[in-house]
Amino acid sequence: MKNHVRTTVTRRSVAGLAACIGIAVALSACGGSDPLAKPSTSAGNGSGQGKALTVGSADFPESQVIAEIYAGALNAAGITATTKPNIGSREIYFKAVQDGSVDLVPDYSGNLLSYVNPDAPEVSADDVYKALPGKLPDGLAVLEAAKAEDKDAMVVTKATAEKYQLKSIQDLAKVCKDLTMAAPATFETRAYGFPGLKDKYGCELKALKPFSDGGGNLTLQALLTDDVQVADIYTTTPSIADNDLVVLEDPKNNFKAQQVLPLYNKANMTDKAKDALNAVSRALTTDDLINLNRAVSGDQKQNAKDAAAAWLKDKGIVK
Repeated sequence: MKNHVRTTVTRRSVAGLAACIGIAVALSACGGSDPLAKPSTSAGNGSGQGKALTVGSADFPESQVIAEIYAGALNAAGITATTKPNIGSREIYFKAVQDGSVDLVPDYSGNLLSYVNPDAPEVSADDVYKALPGKLPDGLAVLEAAKAEDKDAMVVTKATAEKYQLKSIQDLAKVCKDLTMAAPATFETRAYGFPGLKDKYGCELKALKPFSDGGGNLTLQALLTDDVQVADIYTTTPSIADNDLVVLEDPKNNFKAQQVLPLYNKANMTDKAKDALNAVSRALTTDDLINLNRAVSGDQKQNAKDAAAAWLKDKGIVK
């Protein structure tokens, strides 16, 4: 999703990890340490606040920063929390929450609903959020959704927009057959990807050029050099504004509302932990996400934990 050229957020998954999610031994066989292994300090926090919690994240910086924010808020509330960053795509971290490898992860409402119910018709923020509880498997739940939203978007350069007179995906449909798109490999099969574009807009792109950086610098370079003409870049990515890119309107709501919210396993979640996490959701805005992404993926190169700590202090959650 950046720059002038700025380095940006790394999104989604390395496909090879999917084969390694069965058991810890299989994960170890993928090379290095087990990203789903429980931290060594798994005992309770000694304050009567329940078991220590492990916060996981997906494999891109925004998710990692939000995970650190969740952990920081929990620790500030007296609940011991550690993080397990960079687990992988939703296909992997969802299973990790289910099997208790982690207790919670930050997720995005619309894509989470599509994952558990591919045929879900809901697209608005309220409708998506109301539909989620009834579709999640036993043992899993979500907490309050933040106003902060980070959606997939079809993005083109200003030159491409002017060449084809593009303002919306509807306009794009007329020339889709001549254009190549940069997106994660999963975009080819996910409901909002090629299937959704074909169903809602009659858009069948010439080809998909897969990138695993989730709209990051490689994707951006491909777009800026016209190696691809369209890219899937998330709306909180600073490179959109930094490079004067054009986000195509989505009048038929192919991309659902994507509010940030915690997905959690009910087994170890206390009311005090829920309150701490809900306080984060009430404070987190879309502008915050853009600024956090700029901090960790732009020129500052701040690490996720430091960026999270600064945000928590700024919001008064940590004194």
